[in-house]
Amino acid sequence: MKNEMWTPVAVVGAGALGCYFGGMLARTGAAVTLIGRRVHVEAIMRDGLGFESHGRQQFIPVAATERIAGVAGARLVLFSVKSNDTDAAAREIAQYLAPEAVVLSLQNGVDNVARIRLHLKQQVVPALVYAAAEMSAPGRVRHTGGGNLIIGRLRDGHPGDAACERPLDELAAFLTEAGIPVAISDRIEIELWSKLVMNCAYNAISALCGARYGAMVAQPEVRAVMSDAVNEVAAVAAAKGIRLPDNIVAAAIRLADGMPVTMSSTAQDIRRGKRTEIDYLNGYVAREGEALGIPTPVNRTLNALVKLLEQADPAAQEP
Repeated sequence: MKNEMWTPVAVVGAGALGCYFGGMLARTGAAVTLIGRRVHVEAIMRDGLGFESHGRQQFIPVAATERIAGVAGARLVLFSVKSNDTDAAAREIAQYLAPEAVVLSLQNGVDNVARIRLHLKQQVVPALVYAAAEMSAPGRVRHTGGGNLIIGRLRDGHPGDAACERPLDELAAFLTEAGIPVAISDRIEIELWSKLVMNCAYNAISALCGARYGAMVAQPEVRAVMSDAVNEVAAVAAAKGIRLPDNIVAAAIRLADGMPVTMSSTAQDIRRGKRTEIDYLNGYVAREGEALGIPTPVNRTLNALVKLLEQADPAAQEP
């Protein structure tokens, strides 16, 4: 690739989205190391990363390891661990991370960058991920929709930014060269909350019902619940000084147009018997609403039901 200032690349949390974006970079020649669970690492080291997108299957040679020390020397770190693991992962990479490295947070939720910055001095860039993928087998990722990113710069006066900040347009160009469309936003806080809206509208219901996005929005009663959840998020955001677009409900429903066969990451976690990120999605909205005196009954209910579902036998979640 032309822009060598961003390589090598390390992917911390090489699950479905980490493997998708890492695979996109690796197949165009970037030096990428995927850091993930043993079952995937062993398959990738043996066969390469199985990469399925738009009906095409290929195997991409790429480095993979279970060891967090794999971030050493990386110029760009794709940080895609679950929100539950943000603090632990940031602490772990701190001892290995190069001073000039840039960390790109590809996570759900609105407070991950702030939490990462508690442990790192390096530049941390928030990204909104509008892509869907799933691990179809050990070491194999299937892209199911979308594929673009929105990145930006938080306007929070973080003291480390001015000293180590690298141009976002160069990062965007590097990713775009690999076939990952990237937009740069000057209102990334609003974008983060808009993505939270999408997660709160889709993730829990998809998990509770084992439903894909297209089927959800095709049901009027489900659309009504989704709309109520979105309006609650917008009310909480407004109370925190974040004004979401007036058409946010319609925008949330339209998301399914580009991802009709997608099943939420929360649903995928439930099927695999893994802890979900619901505390940082609907649960976050419920907690913030309570602190601000704003009722959030739909988000509170969705959060509670997913937490109950987490306790169920994972075998019972298989379709």
